[in-house]
Amino acid sequence: MNRMTMSRRTMLRGLGTVLALPMLESMMPVTRVLGAAVTPEVAGPRRLAWIYVPNGIDMENWTPAKFGAGYELSPTLKTLADFRSKMTVVSGLVCDKANPNGDGPGDHARANAAYLTGEQPYKTGGANIHLGKSADQAAAEEIGHLTKFASLELGIEDGRKASSDSGYSLAYSHNLSWRNATTPMTKDCDPRSVFDRLFSNGDPRESAEAKARREQDNKSVLDYVLQDAKRFQNNLGAGDRNKVDEYLTAVREIELRLERAASAPPPPIPAGAVRPAAYDSSQERKVGISSSSTEYPTHVKLMIDMMVLAFQADLTRVIPLPFAGEGSNQTYPWADADVPHHGSSHHQGDPKKKALLVKINTFHLQQFAYLLQKLDSIKEGNMSILDNSLIAYGSGNSDGQRHNHDNLPLILLGKGGGTIKTDRHIDATGIPVNNLWLSMLDHAGASDNKLGDSTGRLPLT
Repeated sequence: MNRMTMSRRTMLRGLGTVLALPMLESMMPVTRVLGAAVTPEVAGPRRLAWIYVPNGIDMENWTPAKFGAGYELSPTLKTLADFRSKMTVVSGLVCDKANPNGDGPGDHARANAAYLTGEQPYKTGGANIHLGKSADQAAAEEIGHLTKFASLELGIEDGRKASSDSGYSLAYSHNLSWRNATTPMTKDCDPRSVFDRLFSNGDPRESAEAKARREQDNKSVLDYVLQDAKRFQNNLGAGDRNKVDEYLTAVREIELRLERAASAPPPPIPAGAVRPAAYDSSQERKVGISSSSTEYPTHVKLMIDMMVLAFQADLTRVIPLPFAGEGSNQTYPWADADVPHHGSSHHQGDPKKKALLVKINTFHLQQFAYLLQKLDSIKEGNMSILDNSLIAYGSGNSDGQRHNHDNLPLILLGKGGGTIKTDRHIDATGIPVNNLWLSMLDHAGASDNKLGDSTGRLPLT
């Protein structure tokens, strides 16, 4: 006989604050044999995430040479060697609606727009945008009612930092997620804003009052739920008490990091540097995305921490997170690649430019590895959040020089609660990428009949 000993929706409450809890053993079904409780048998909730990187990849250093379970990690993918047992490499997928199909130039806008939708964006620079529902929103429609947020759209780069692409609206270039054909889901790129949303009680007036009081008194959100937390922990077993302690400590640590990031002085302007003029479309480079480029690594990790908290507290099970916008010319000095990303992706076969692109690709994967490590360290029963997730990492562009949208660079991390076969390289040549998205939805309990130009499912078992 199975029973639930504690509601999964149990919350800690305080003024303007609702603190969701991580998955605890006492929230999981327990099987009793002759009156004796045994280990929980059910994994935690299934999560879906899409991490997007722009401008394509250096495919020579990305693609493994052989298919199957015995494949050898490519030079770039060796960055994720620690997670090989939970990784599936998928090669050959196609995003056809990112191709011109008679619409002329604009591959970056189309790549971003078509990646999760499988729809051809209507070419316009005005308000009459038209695309389609994205995979994340298809999932949100099916399982979003189970959590506080049906989905959580996160980002790193603000859409105000770039220009439109060859007559396509910025809505296409900078919104990965679409509720329907005319409604993009705006991403939140501010970690402080996301933190406040995650731990708000939903009442704007009370939440604003609590936020103002916290800032005035220099208090943590935890100070407002501490009494409730002490009462709650008295009723937990030792293992669950430790898990709650770890979670509360993580919340406070992120608060402190947000405070440090907010109070840090702006980076000094190098001697001789001149603030760039408005973007000139005749230039290949969009010079100086922002003066905050030196803060990019800190920003990425803070946004990843928001993602981890949201999954850990089961506040949402669906998150898209682009690391940068399509056509981004973010520079990467911390990766020994202090060059504009987009310009480097147009390498023209130059070995030096390709080497710099590999460094940028590797840096992005290092940030991804940070996410994977954090998710894998949080246990749910005899699995981890990573085990219970399916996280796609890839791009709607393949080779940035060619602007092609076949043979997409794509990897899938996680085990979908143990429902998929991992540690292999799949040959998916010519198959629409939306076939993979439909399979991911199936494994998360969010099945849909069709998505964009999908033709079926890509088997993952």
